[in-house]
Amino acid sequence: MLKMSQVSKIYLNGSVALRNVDIEIESGEFVFVVGPSGAGKSTFIKMLFREILPTQGSIEVAGIDILSLEAKEIPYLRRRLGIIFQDYRLLPDRTVYENVAFAMQVIEEPYRKIRRSVMNVLDLVGLRDRATSYPHELSGGEQQRVAIARAIVNNPILVIADEPTGNLDPDTSWEIMKIFQEINDSGTTIIMATHDKDIVDAMDKRVIAIENGSIVRDEKHGGYGYEF
Repeated sequence: MLKMSQVSKIYLNGSVALRNVDIEIESGEFVFVVGPSGAGKSTFIKMLFREILPTQGSIEVAGIDILSLEAKEIPYLRRRLGIIFQDYRLLPDRTVYENVAFAMQVIEEPYRKIRRSVMNVLDLVGLRDRATSYPHELSGGEQQRVAIARAIVNNPILVIADEPTGNLDPDTSWEIMKIFQEINDSGTTIIMATHDKDIVDAMDKRVIAIENGSIVRDEKHGGYGYEF
């Protein structure tokens, strides 16, 4: 599903975000990416959907050399991915239904398929009864559920989540993680950057730890490994 070979990123100010990263993630895995602030996690995550390019190295997602893509091809790559951010990034003037449907409308799916798929994912995230609500009428946890629904409505090959529980209370965070587990149980690969020690320790997934731009730990049934 993902292969990084000798990937490094040095920013123009000379700071090294990643150095000589080699990693392979198989289809269907659930992987946490952890590490201190500034370790390189966000750079790692953003490279997966080509928001950031490496200074050197190669990156393959589902067999696609994403660094060789032309600019016009990048949107098509991203449509095959589900991307979830800490700050939700919902369209404020559209309802819950419309926010999720938008992901299908941009690829010109037929109305009946959009209707069926949107209601199915709203059922999955427990928001069918909020379909006509607007983002400002929702709690933070509900907004994140909408963001998850939007990310998975097109059946992505890979879900990428950057601190998806960072703005949520512990109980809501666990509700969100249950949804991610259901998505993973259906066969979808998940890569998630997080600082949430309790969740990482409890879920017993593969953990990749990054420090100073390097992978310092890669465990199949790992824990967070850092104290606050």
